Formats: sequence, structure tokens, C-alpha cells
Amino acid sequence: MSTFSAPKGTYDLIPPESETFLAVREAIAAPLRRAGYGYIETPGFEHTELFARGVGESTDIVTKEMYTLTTKGGTELALRPEGTASVLRAALQRNLHRGALPVKLWYSGSYYRYERPQAGRYRHFSQVGAEALGAEDPALDAELIVLAVDAYRSLGLRDFRLLLNSLGDKECRPVYRAVLQDFLRGLGLDEETRRRIDINPLRVLDDKREEVQKQLDGAPMMRDHLCDACREYHEQVRSLLADAGVEFTDDPKLVRGLDYYTRTTFEFVHDGLGSQSAVGGGGRYDGLSEMIGGPALPSVGWALGVDRTVLALKAEGVEIEVPARTEVFAVPLGEEARRALFSVVTELRRAGVAADFAFGGKGMKNAMKSANRSGARYAVVAGERDLAEGQVQLKDLDSGDQNPVALESVVTTIKEKLQ
Repeated sequence: MSTFSAPKGTYDLIPPESETFLAVREAIAAPLRRAGYGYIETPGFEHTELFARGVGESTDIVTKEMYTLTTKGGTELALRPEGTASVLRAALQRNLHRGALPVKLWYSGSYYRYERPQAGRYRHFSQVGAEALGAEDPALDAELIVLAVDAYRSLGLRDFRLLLNSLGDKECRPVYRAVLQDFLRGLGLDEETRRRIDINPLRVLDDKREEVQKQLDGAPMMRDHLCDACREYHEQVRSLLADAGVEFTDDPKLVRGLDYYTRTTFEFVHDGLGSQSAVGGGGRYDGLSEMIGGPALPSVGWALGVDRTVLALKAEGVEIEVPARTEVFAVPLGEEARRALFSVVTELRRAGVAADFAFGGKGMKNAMKSANRSGARYAVVAGERDLAEGQVQLKDLDSGDQNPVALESVVTTIKEKLQ
């Protein structure tokens, strides 16, 4: 009988690799917590219309990549393809915006897009994201970028680059949009790309095909059409980043694949990942709240890909130090020793020591093999003679040294040695 396999384009995280993923998530979250961001968790699916309005009906995400379903009651739902729209929906629904602003939130979870599977691009993927809702302040944009940079650096990642752009606002972007549309209509673009000219011409700039990029030489750029307010705002972001020691590259063609961005837009890329070079990104989305039926709520945020960050670390040869899953392994010899060492293991765990046990009634040889495979530093071995003398044997699995320790003081002794 055949067994089941994970669906195409998905993956299972299992030890020890899963420990690296956990370490990456925790490293990304740590700077956010220090900066006052609170954790939020939203459902894995939302009303389809939330993403159609927020992400944009002309985007590939909505038109080609969303997993959608219809419930028995006729409700149209979609597995979340990104996190921002869901977080903003939750904040509005729970009236977080009626309190102190900005509302600063971070989240971690799985997201889903129907794409052609390849290295660094999956149909199920993991992200850590952060959103700051309700304030229009270049310092907030800079703060989020700095926090992402600090997270990458804390992991030991060095060969990433920050691309930066401004997409203007509702005052200056319509003028640029019209100029760009006139330019694009004069190109020999395919029919599907030409349809984007009327819906969202900026998305054409984001086209990755080489034949399209060649035609875009000489295309008008947003930076040349920014209003004074947007230009000043962007210069403040750039200045704050420079003051914080964050290097960046101005990229006038940077659009990203979501329609809700305004003003600050940024992307982190890593050249060791091949064609899927983006490891994270984000930007300001001052009009998204109104798009999904809320009040005006200027906001900014980002999402960093956990999967791609792990691939980037591998490309640089960076080994992530993860806490030992097992520090002490108990090896009982006989039923009386099983009961005694089970109590020792329980006490060690309650004292904050990672401990495991030779389950299954293994003999001494097999139990010690399990102890060595566990990665533990110490093994606690006991048989009937040891217990009769009120002691256990404490073995250093690195050096091989073994010494008797009083049963009543074994937990204290192990804690002292581990410190």
C-alpha cells in the first residue's frame, strides 16, 4: 500500500533542520519585541474580498496565485497569501486604532500561493512580519528597516543588500501614472502586459522578463515626479538610515508585487539565491485601511521570508547555534532504576535542564548509543547496586569520565556542571 506524500510545492520541517527555522524566527522577532511590538495571530484564511481589495485585483497574487474555496454556506474564502491585510483587518475589527498610535504588531506564520515550485519559492512558506499602524512618520519607516537589518546581522548574515524607493502618494502618483501609461503604450508588449497598463502600470516595471526590461530602458521614473512632500519624506528616511549605519541602494524601478504600497518601498535581496533573490521587503501603505473599509490609517510594515533567510545563511556558510535539545540522558538498568531516574529526569526538566530518558527497556549498550546520538553532555546511569548505595553514575559523554553522585544531589550537581 502506498503512503501519502506532502503536496507538491510544500515541505515538512523536521529535526534537526526545524531547529534552525525556529532560531531564525526568534532572531527576527527579538529586535521587534525590544522595540515595543506586540504579537498578533490571525486565521489561516480570510474572506477572498479582503485580499482582492487590499493586495490588488491586478496582481499575480490575486489573479493567479491565491488558493480559494467556497464554504457549504456559499462564503468565498482564501488561504492567506500575505500577512498585512489580515493584520490590518484584525486591528480594525478589534478597534486597536482607537487607542494609542502607532499600533505596533509582529506576527509569524505560514502563507500560501499557487506558484511554480523551485528553490526558494514554495506554495507553502513561512514569514515573520511587522506592522506599525496609524502614524505617518519617516522615523517609523526607518525604525522598521533598521530592525530588519539588525535581525539579519544578529543571525550572522552579511551579504544581503537593501534596495530603496519611493512610490509617491495620492497627490503625485496619478501624474506619474499618466506619463508612464503614455510611455508603455508605445512599446511592443504582449497582450496580458498591455492590460496592466490601464489597471496598474507600475506593475509593468516589476516584470522580471528580460525582453520586457530591455523595452523599459528610458522609462519615466517615479523619483522624477515626486511632489515636494514625498521627496522631503523620502530624504528623511534615507538620512535616518544613513545615521543608523544602514547601507542601501536607490532602485527607481522597485515596485514589489502588491498594489497597496505608497511612499517608502524597500526590498532585501541576497545574490546567493539565484533568480529568487528577495529575502524580504515591505513599505508604507497609507491608503490600505480605506481600501478595506476602515478609516484613514497611515501605516508601514514588512515581511521577511524564513525559508529564504535559511537558504541565504546556507549560501554564506553560516551555522546557526541552536540550544541543545538534550543536555542530560538517563540510562536506567532495571525496573527500580527506571522509576528512580524517571523522577530525576522530571526534576531536571522542572529545574530548566533539557533531559531525556532511555525509553523502551533498552539494554546498556543500546541505551548508551541513544545517549550519544541525543547530543547530551552527560548521561545518568543507575542499576540496582547503585540505588542500594544511594547513588547514580554521572558520565561525561565528551571526555568519557564517570563518577558516582549521591542520588539526592544529582540534580544540583548537574546544574552546577552545566553552568
